[in-house]
Amino acid sequence: MIESRPEATGASPKAIRAHYDVGNDFYRLWLEETMTYSSAMWRDENDTGSLADAQRRKIDWHLRHSGADTATTVLDIGCGWGATLRAAAQARAPDAPPLLRGVGLTLSDAQAELGRLLATQARLPQIEIRIEGWADHRPAEPYGAIISVGAFEHFTKPADASPTKIAIYREFFARCRDILAPEARMTLQTIAYGDPDDEVPAGPLVEDIFPESELPRLPEILAAANGLFEIELYRNDRRDYGRTCELWAANLKARRLEAVELVGKDQTRRYERYLKFAAWGFWSHRLHLLRFRLKRR
Repeated sequence: MIESRPEATGASPKAIRAHYDVGNDFYRLWLEETMTYSSAMWRDENDTGSLADAQRRKIDWHLRHSGADTATTVLDIGCGWGATLRAAAQARAPDAPPLLRGVGLTLSDAQAELGRLLATQARLPQIEIRIEGWADHRPAEPYGAIISVGAFEHFTKPADASPTKIAIYREFFARCRDILAPEARMTLQTIAYGDPDDEVPAGPLVEDIFPESELPRLPEILAAANGLFEIELYRNDRRDYGRTCELWAANLKARRLEAVELVGKDQTRRYERYLKFAAWGFWSHRLHLLRFRLKRR
């Protein structure tokens, strides 16, 4: 198991596991069938589609905008339980060649174990899920596309000043550029702080759920990517994440007794508090959900 991430790259593997290794069965209670633990994507505010449909739409957005639906090699940084990689292999664009290699990086043992099992059950031997951080990843050949959803939030720590955060983010973008084929693209999805002048009480988000992690601000991301990637598109879908958190909270409430049986009352309450706080943050504009399409320069 590789754990040699530089301290400057944010949350330690231990801190990551404190959240993501709570238990696959616990997450199954309140996530939908794709086991996707990041913001879904609805067509608009009038879209009455299910959470599962909205999650599939989000995955499809990343596949299309990164070019992963046509690339023969794909890297997913922060791959979770592997839903996006499985879709990259199964939902190919018309006339696209098959996916030859899909690599997912996670620091969660529980996610890696289930992700590997699901890939095996789907008969997708070209998918490899590694317990490894982006700073340690050294592929033999460049990738045709990179996707990163929900990992960027863990790259810096609360004590890091903005110049330090920008330097770490720039290191991340430089690494992605180095392992991406010329003219290829990547997509990035991250929670971010809203108004630069707004003080965000992030206690339930950081202290209770995401220890050792700090959110970025849009200007920090733009400064870090400058000269390495062309930002072709970005969008703020904070309402999508507010809606996602409310649906997760409703799912957890409906199966609360099972959750308590699995992880106990205290852990269940922490997640209830976190989902309620996060939904408020997105609806109140204090938290944003940023999605980017970037082209290697």
